[in-house]
Amino acid sequence: MFELVITLCLLAEPDVCRAQLVPGRETASLARCEAALRESEIRGRPGLADGLVVRDRHCRQMPDGLELTEVADNIFVHRGEIAEPDPDNQGDVANIGVIIGDKSIAVIDTGGSRAVGEALYRAIRRRSSLPISHVILTHVHPDHVFGASVFAEAGAKIVGHPGLDRALLDREQSYLIGFGDLIGKPAFLGTRPVRPEAAPAEIDLGGRVLTLKVWPAAHTTTDLTVLDTATGTLFAGDLVFHRHAPALDGSLPGWLGVLDRLADLKPARIVPGHGGPVLAPAEALAPMRRYLGVLEADTRQALERGERISDAVGHIARSEAGAWDLFDLYNTRNATEAYTELEWE
Repeated sequence: MFELVITLCLLAEPDVCRAQLVPGRETASLARCEAALRESEIRGRPGLADGLVVRDRHCRQMPDGLELTEVADNIFVHRGEIAEPDPDNQGDVANIGVIIGDKSIAVIDTGGSRAVGEALYRAIRRRSSLPISHVILTHVHPDHVFGASVFAEAGAKIVGHPGLDRALLDREQSYLIGFGDLIGKPAFLGTRPVRPEAAPAEIDLGGRVLTLKVWPAAHTTTDLTVLDTATGTLFAGDLVFHRHAPALDGSLPGWLGVLDRLADLKPARIVPGHGGPVLAPAEALAPMRRYLGVLEADTRQALERGERISDAVGHIARSEAGAWDLFDLYNTRNATEAYTELEWE
């Protein structure tokens, strides 16, 4: 299979470039790709963000793309690295789902850069030529949403929590700067946010119905889950972390309550937002309940003792340190969030 790419460069730094995929133009032969290239040249150059320029366009053989693991019938998961975003992983630090129906395909989260989204698109195209009808974003965090523009350009509808569009608008500049600095200019070139719509309650992919559920404030204020009713596979987003230390950006009591309601869905298996890539329900939920329960109990004790926040965050939930990767990167912030929320109950 062959793909059409453009060489995208920074106008101010012309040596900083990246080959960017033009989605939807892949072909079975080089000759057909070159015909598509000539057609695209007649139609003009794509719209670009300020400061970017297209140096050239060319056809090439399509790389394999991300590794996808089939966890249930026609349900695939890519396991992101348990790591901070950097130039090597290009923001590939969150789990991604692909569900293939009889008529179309749904993608659940898209990675932390356009480069990751392109690699995901290639992996899907090597498995199916069905249209990618929907991209479902499980919450606002950039490691889950910044690959979505690839699929929007290919015609997919981008959906999420009803509050997701507003949350992205509020945060997108800080996310673009922060993730761009971590990943580096060459890998992050072309990454841009998209404007999601409010997700429907159900999506029918043809012979496969997905149930989408919006949750109250928990991990974030924009959490959404996806349940494949045919197999009982629940994509929990970052409502469930595995190995990777959880990150609190919503409500601690709310998150504990949502975990109980996830169990009430009685899924056969759970795909967490990080780790896994697929877990039995007890394996997914018990460590989360334990960590968040310790975080809450330690915070309440610190408040009862009248500890200042600067003193309390150093010891809150420290007993959990050995159970989670990246613990020191996330726990202090979690303790700060918990203290600030519970102080005003």
